[in-house]
Amino acid sequence: MSEARLGWRLPRVFAHRCGGALAPENSLAGLRIAARLGLAAVEFDVMLSADGSPWLLHDETLERTTDGAGRVCDASDERLRRLDAGVRRHPAFAGERVPTLAAAAAACRQLGLHANVEIKPAAGCEELTGAVVARQVQALWAGSAPPLVSSFSEVALAAARLAAPGLPLACLYERVPADWRVRMHQFGALTLHCAAALVDDRMLAEARACGVPVLCYTVNDPLLASALFARGVAAVFTDRIDRIPDGNAAAGHVTDHSSGGNTR
Repeated sequence: MSEARLGWRLPRVFAHRCGGALAPENSLAGLRIAARLGLAAVEFDVMLSADGSPWLLHDETLERTTDGAGRVCDASDERLRRLDAGVRRHPAFAGERVPTLAAAAAACRQLGLHANVEIKPAAGCEELTGAVVARQVQALWAGSAPPLVSSFSEVALAAARLAAPGLPLACLYERVPADWRVRMHQFGALTLHCAAALVDDRMLAEARACGVPVLCYTVNDPLLASALFARGVAAVFTDRIDRIPDGNAAAGHVTDHSSGGNTR
């Protein structure tokens, strides 16, 4: 893959759900911690509210990661703004809010972080979510290299490609299908993402021959990460950003002074 097509150097490590195990998932606190640990890139999930706005949330329901309840797609923007997204992780993070995609984009640009934005549509909202997220990503990163945009939903990916033809896309699977090259061509995807436990050497060889980087999730063991790199995996998504350093991370992140040095 020509990195000119992506617009930035692909790092070896992405902070899974913003900050991995060190912060509430999909939070601005996670982005700040990832930057302070020297990571070059983060991954986070985006869903739509009842008002059709993109927010950083992984689950279709609110209970696991916030003090709210019910379905994300039934929650208004006003309700999501009031939720505490940190207290369930640890009392030290009480008061951490659910970020909008706009807030996350601003933080990534301020902190010098590249991103993989994963489209997480609620059931029945695949096409709408793909289109809305793609348009917002294109607008929010205007003037700078856009993030990778991935999804398990091929309907969402197709909608994203139609809404923002120039956006860098990634095909995301648990196990890579046999016809992965046809699917990547269909979406004009640049990278191929899959579960680390299900990656096989034949597929890695085929991807290498095609110049397609393979990225694996979720890798929390440094020895496993090293083994995957040795087999030809280009990058991993990890919760343990404190244990798996990115040897290719770009130096010179912008320092975030907005929190007075407190990582929350």
